[in-house]
Amino acid sequence: MSIDHLRKRYEAAGQSHLFKFWSQLSAVERASLTAQLDALDIERVNRIYNKAISSEREAAQPNAQLGSIEPLPKGASDTAGVSNKDEEWRNIGLDAIARGEVGVLLMAGGQGTRLGSSAPKGCYDIGLPSHKSLFQYQAERIARLQTIAEQHAKKASGSVVIPWYVMTSGPTRRETEDFFLKNSYFGLAPDNVIVFEQGTLPCLTMDGKVILDSPYRVAVAPDGNGGLYAATRSPLSTENKSRSVLSDLADRKILYVHAYCVDNCLVRVADPVFLGYSIQKQADCAAKVVPKTHPTESVGVVACRGSKFSVVEYSEITSEQAERREPETGELTFRAGNIANHFYTTAYLNQVESFEDELAFHIARKKIPHIDLKTGEQVKPAKPNGMKLEMFVFDVFPFTERFAVLEVARNEEFSPLKNAPGTGSDDPQTSRRDLIAQHRRFLERAGAIVEDGVEIEISPLVSYAGEGLDSIKGKTFTRSGFVERVEELDVLA
Repeated sequence: MSIDHLRKRYEAAGQSHLFKFWSQLSAVERASLTAQLDALDIERVNRIYNKAISSEREAAQPNAQLGSIEPLPKGASDTAGVSNKDEEWRNIGLDAIARGEVGVLLMAGGQGTRLGSSAPKGCYDIGLPSHKSLFQYQAERIARLQTIAEQHAKKASGSVVIPWYVMTSGPTRRETEDFFLKNSYFGLAPDNVIVFEQGTLPCLTMDGKVILDSPYRVAVAPDGNGGLYAATRSPLSTENKSRSVLSDLADRKILYVHAYCVDNCLVRVADPVFLGYSIQKQADCAAKVVPKTHPTESVGVVACRGSKFSVVEYSEITSEQAERREPETGELTFRAGNIANHFYTTAYLNQVESFEDELAFHIARKKIPHIDLKTGEQVKPAKPNGMKLEMFVFDVFPFTERFAVLEVARNEEFSPLKNAPGTGSDDPQTSRRDLIAQHRRFLERAGAIVEDGVEIEISPLVSYAGEGLDSIKGKTFTRSGFVERVEELDVLA
């Protein structure tokens, strides 16, 4: 696009100030700014800003009609592990995996800043005896599940593939790619590990003007984990703009997708029980949840707003609603804690673009360093001067026609890594503790005894969810350690 045409486009959008320093820029700087502005859909940015502002104003009105908050309707949710349905769901899920119909989307754009690391969070070692990273644990779960599905369907070794789509961000993409390459993709075929990047949006002033963080560079920020949807449509590389995550899913004939966040050390990647449950329910989109630990726990819950499924923040629920319990069971009525663990059909992922303009981005007002347009000087503000706009991955729930919710045990499937070491909750120590405790349960359920104080780590390549340990029945484990093959357990007995 010519510079004159580009200028006119930005003038029409009310963003001509981005050319303020054009006359002072070098040829290289002009080329950099031109490339950014040419790639930016400025009309979409304006629409997002206007929608976000109007939605925020509507929500702030005293008589705002946001829809009453109601618990999940009967039949919309089920609980794993309390009926004989789990094995049926698992078989349905394994059948789909064996047919090559399942893919995995990993949201892994964050850095371990709170953990004292600038590396991608997936590279983090939570202190296990094996010192495996979160990425390695999840890769090995995929590898084990491929083997389980092959055995289930009596297919040849290496014939089942679960492609892994790893969403990074600008700051983490290169390091993530290097980490996978250095570690030989943890045994997975490189062609089946597809790294892509979530999008960004420009930072805006309070009145919607795009902010410059240098005379030739627009200030940008990641568009939130809900940027997953737009990112699946974006080109995977500049060399081949026709290939995207969605086109790759189509080429592989993937029908179902499991999406989750990297920071959960207990996540069951491509969980066949969750997949089978969602498939049986004929859900377009589904959420895996864990029960809230107590009424005032600071976690969003999956519920209904009006007649639509939604994630309702804890601050939006009254104390009466938070305390309400089911008369039959005594369980909290609003208990479906959201853990960003979702199922989608690929057909549904392809539909998101059709209603994306109806989604309101969330506004985060921040202190954003910028160039003063009058003086050209760099400014580091002392108070919020602008906004970052982001979408949440669950913002699509209200647009789902067939939605389902599966509740699972927290101690088996959810231990997030959020806080600095030593915090005492959701930190590396609690993640390590919860994973080691799970492996103790695997051994005990298989009929073994684990002496007090003994810590045994079982590689995901040995057992995905406690299966494959029949040979240890009756054994007593007296030594701590980690095992990469089931035979190695004999050394610890």
